[in-house]
Amino acid sequence: MKGLDAVAAELPGWKHVYSGKVRDLYVPLEPGEAADRVLVVASDRISAYDHVLASEIPDKGTILTQLSLWWFEQLDVPNHVIASEVADGVPAAVAGRAMICRHLAMYPVECIARGYLTGSGLLEYRESRTVCGLLLPEGLVDGSRLEPAIFTPSAKAEVGEHDENIAYDGVVERVGAETADTLRRLTLEIYTQAEAIARDRGIILGDTKVEFGLDPATGAVILGDEVLTPDSSRFWDVEDYEPGRPQPSFDKQYLRDWLTSAESGWDRHSGEQPPELPEDVVRRTRERYVEAYERLTGRKFS
Repeated sequence: MKGLDAVAAELPGWKHVYSGKVRDLYVPLEPGEAADRVLVVASDRISAYDHVLASEIPDKGTILTQLSLWWFEQLDVPNHVIASEVADGVPAAVAGRAMICRHLAMYPVECIARGYLTGSGLLEYRESRTVCGLLLPEGLVDGSRLEPAIFTPSAKAEVGEHDENIAYDGVVERVGAETADTLRRLTLEIYTQAEAIARDRGIILGDTKVEFGLDPATGAVILGDEVLTPDSSRFWDVEDYEPGRPQPSFDKQYLRDWLTSAESGWDRHSGEQPPELPEDVVRRTRERYVEAYERLTGRKFS
C-alpha cells in the first residue's frame, strides 16, 4: 500500500484524524458509535534522522502490526488491542496492518529500557558517565551489557523533531510520582520478559521503547502503540555480538548507514529531505524486518 492518505476516506465506518511518522489513526465515523475505540493502521512509511522518507518499505506496516500482536500475546502487561481481524471490524483494505484499539490518553513520555549501552545512551555516557542522569560504571563500551537494565525515558517530540532524553525527575514532573513509578516498573518488566524470550531465539534485545496511556474507563495504565518491533527496539544476533563496536541489527540501520554514506550525497545536518532509496537498500531493509519477525515468532511471513 502506497501510504494511507489516499485511502483514508475509503475505510468504511472510520474517519482519518491523524498521521504520524508511520501510523495513521481513525475514529468511528458515526458520532457516539464506540467512541472509546480507535483504528490504528501501520503504513509502509519509514523514518530516519527525524525525517519521513519519500521511499517506503514494502510490507513493513504488516510486519510491524503482526509482530506487535505476537508480542502483546506473550507479555503479562495489559494492552490496548480490541480486535485485529476483518471479522471483528477491521476494514478489509487494511487487513493485516491494522488494529482496533482502546482510545487511551497517552502519557507524554517515551519509556525506554536499556539492557545494553549503545546509541544516544552511549553518546551521553562518553560525555558524562551518565545516561538520563543515572551514573554508570567506568570502562563501558559500545554494546556493554547493563545489569540490571535501566529506565532511560525521553520526552515525546512532534513529527520532524528529535525526542529529548530526560531524567526520571522529568517523568515525575510530567505525570506525577505514582504514575512515573508505574511506567518505570512496567517498562522494565516488559524488557526483562522480552529479553528472555528473544534470547531463547538467538536474539539479543539491546533496548526497547514502549508507550503507555490511561484508560479513561477504568483508570488503568495500559500498554499502547506498538511493542518490540524493529522500529522501537534494537535486536542483535547472539552469534554476531561483540562489545566495543556497533552491533549489526535487525532494523533500519542498513538504511541509516546508506543515508550517511558518501553514496547518498545527503548531509543529515543540512535540513534537507533525504533522497529516494535505491532498490537494493529498500530490499535489504525489508529483508531485515522479515528476518526479525520470522526468528522471533517462529512463523513464516507471507
